[in-house]
Amino acid sequence: MSLIVVFAIVYRHFPIVFLAEHFFFPCYIKYVTLSVRIYCFIFYNTFSSRFRKVLIFLANDFSQGKVWRNIIAQAVPLTMAQLVQLTYNMVDRIYLGHIEGIGSMALTGIGLTFPVITVITAFALCFGGGGTPIFSIARGAQEEDKARNVMGNSFFLLLSSSVILFALCMLCKRPLLFLFGASEASYIYANAYLRIYLLGTLFSMVTLGMNGYINAQGFPRVGMGTTVIGAVLNMILDPIFIFLFHMGVAGAALATVLSQAVSFLWVMRFLTGKKALLRLEVSRMKPIPSIIRRIITLGTPLFIMQATNGLVQIACTKTLHTFGGDLYVGVMTILNSVRELLSLPINGLSNGALPVLGYNYGARKYDRVRQGIRFQTLLGSGYTAAAWVFVLLAARPLVSLFTSDAEMITAAVPALHLYFFGFVFMALQFAGQISFQSLGCAKRAIFFSIFRKVIIVVPLTLLLPAMGYGVNGVFMAEPISNLIGGTACFLTMYFSLYRKLGK
Repeated sequence: MSLIVVFAIVYRHFPIVFLAEHFFFPCYIKYVTLSVRIYCFIFYNTFSSRFRKVLIFLANDFSQGKVWRNIIAQAVPLTMAQLVQLTYNMVDRIYLGHIEGIGSMALTGIGLTFPVITVITAFALCFGGGGTPIFSIARGAQEEDKARNVMGNSFFLLLSSSVILFALCMLCKRPLLFLFGASEASYIYANAYLRIYLLGTLFSMVTLGMNGYINAQGFPRVGMGTTVIGAVLNMILDPIFIFLFHMGVAGAALATVLSQAVSFLWVMRFLTGKKALLRLEVSRMKPIPSIIRRIITLGTPLFIMQATNGLVQIACTKTLHTFGGDLYVGVMTILNSVRELLSLPINGLSNGALPVLGYNYGARKYDRVRQGIRFQTLLGSGYTAAAWVFVLLAARPLVSLFTSDAEMITAAVPALHLYFFGFVFMALQFAGQISFQSLGCAKRAIFFSIFRKVIIVVPLTLLLPAMGYGVNGVFMAEPISNLIGGTACFLTMYFSLYRKLGK
């Protein structure tokens, strides 16, 4: 009942809803209201006493309590934070996709920027995510001095790489966008978004890379706050810049950059403040070659997983533009958005398991590591099977959320069915990959990152359309790779790692 009261108050008094009702297109009110209600639900349940009692088992020592509870305690706040992130991302695309006359082309333009954004994210994950397993293992082994050095060196890598990437991307954005499959018409929208988005490269990389160190210290709700704060601010600024100031695609990019800046300040304030168990200190930012090599080694699987996503996106957009034109590049933008949404819980589960597995491995509690792997695999498989069924039943409503263009809806619905066929096998890929990463098995993690995307997806994306399957060949490559790559990764992890733990 209390939630109903909160929703009612928000609907009448929340400033975004007021602005949408009085200044913007009335047809968008349902999307804004839905997002605001989701935020209220998350805030209420995350910070209420009832939710804190449910997560009372949350502790900084992951070697205590039931393993599945430790994983869920980490995963739930992280998943909620990512849900907020995806909610405002999708509302952003919904706004752009429903702009009369240019919505479809705006979606296509945004889709063309994904490879650049993906590569920037890949470096952030490499230098941030590569350090957090070492950080967790050091904490578990009570080596706090080493843990502090790892965090400081991660920050140094993130800071320096963000400056380099900003300069390179700004200089090369036009040839890159045309390489990715832009036409003269779609380039206008892609360039308008990317040239502003790149201004926030430092904010986005440091926020994403260093937020993991908050979670690894046992503060997942603080880590969730990083995303929630940025998401709410973006939600407020998006409709103002896009519609009130008539900035369109550029307005969406500006809202994102400002939101990332605020999230950056939130992360830095916590990691340098008194509440952090291990603080980020300037003296620890001096590069230590041995630590940097270890961070890059363990972060390379994350980099490859993300960078190969960019490679797949390039192959997809280029091939779709050749065989289907700008329409199917826009369709791929919708498919990527739906995939982000449906991958959210399995991503949250994996991120929640990562510090727990690493900590217990460092503490030599191998039976708990095995329990964590089993739990992650079973829960992940159940969810991805349910998500697959959901796509089969609700493909048209999912596509209609992003566009009202009849031609694009007609093209996207069968593409979505094909693209998500056998989605359940992705759970095996996640379970194997995270197990390798959290336990420091860098070479095997790197191999299976390359195997699924570079060896299977990219060649099939290029070959199947040329063999007569047309645009459907692009969408068929994903389920084939899920089956082969996911199964191979999991079985290798099971026989080479899981069965040998503690022996």
